[in-house]
Amino acid sequence: MPLNMVHASDGWPRVHLTGPSGSSAEVLLYGGQVVSWKNERREELLFMSSKAIFKPPKAIRGGIPVCFPQFGNLGSLEQHGFARNRVWSVDSDPSPLPPADSQSVDLILKSTEEDLKTWPRSFELRLRVSLGAGKLTLIPRVRNTDSKAFSFTFALTNNLSVSDISEVRVEGLETLDYFDNLMRRERFTEQADAITFDGEIDRVYLSTPTKIAIIDHEKKRTLVLRKDGMPDAVVSNPWDKKAKALSDMGDEEYKTMLSVDSAAIETPIVLKPFEEWRGRQELSTVSSSYYSGQLDPRNVLRGFH
Repeated sequence: MPLNMVHASDGWPRVHLTGPSGSSAEVLLYGGQVVSWKNERREELLFMSSKAIFKPPKAIRGGIPVCFPQFGNLGSLEQHGFARNRVWSVDSDPSPLPPADSQSVDLILKSTEEDLKTWPRSFELRLRVSLGAGKLTLIPRVRNTDSKAFSFTFALTNNLSVSDISEVRVEGLETLDYFDNLMRRERFTEQADAITFDGEIDRVYLSTPTKIAIIDHEKKRTLVLRKDGMPDAVVSNPWDKKAKALSDMGDEEYKTMLSVDSAAIETPIVLKPFEEWRGRQELSTVSSSYYSGQLDPRNVLRGFH
């Protein structure tokens, strides 16, 4: 099926994917960033700031940015690395396509001479975005095309649309250790049965299960995040004061968003020459009646099903 390439009013080409039952997704070539995912009822499932700036070198606030080769400020590069503010290409030689019940696009980003000045390592970063019935799957791959080994940290930042952040709970991360970025990365252990929100949060949960549930009581909808190859999970919301200080975010928009990221942060990924790392994440929606109370830990830890 030929790709549906659209040039929107912001000037950036984007690929439009259409699912089997009316769902859709849009992927910008700038940043290789998913900026929209709508379900069969045309409801937007991802948060995009109304003040997002579509102008290089600014990263776009919202959707699913790709953080590579550095997460946050954990290194010498710009915040969250440079992949999210580079123009990617459609991969002309992708690996075999996924099942016919999903529409996909394969994107690629290769190291440029400019990038090599700040991060002197030659690489190929690929991203497959697949839209299926009730789910959105992202498969990132990093290949070392250098003559020496290198390491990197990585994240897919899932900016999710929620009805009211104070009515949302995240299950699957209870009893885990986390670094609190608001407390100079001090390490704590999660004590709550589920994570709920009444103020700013920015935590890196460690050695997380392959399955995390984001339960939106008001929308009676649960988003399930399944991930592989990315053992950490970042949970964040800027809350009111920080939202007001962000020029590319509306003052009240923190109330309708939550970021839950698939990440490899605590232990950087190391690749020898010509080795390849592959991750996978799947976002899917289910009716909240599917989850009564806490997730059964046995089901949380089973992984992809």
